[in-house]
Amino acid sequence: MATFKVLCRVDAFADYVATVRARTPEEAAQLAHDNAAKYRWRPEGTQEFDARLYVTLDPDGCEIGETQCGDFC
Repeated sequence: MATFKVLCRVDAFADYVATVRARTPEEAAQLAHDNAAKYRWRPEGTQEFDARLYVTLDPDGCEIGETQCGDFC
């Protein structure tokens, strides 16, 4: 199984990143969304946002749009 970096963007201004083992980037985001308490989330900067978003990051740290899960606008 591969390891993916998943971003969790929470409410106003807080970004966190965790390492998630999954078969695909889409599965990594879904696992993070469904089992957030299972992962160790590290602070990763800030961003203006409302709600909660999980998205897998590519090797360059960019969001893979089709992997988005959660309550987002």
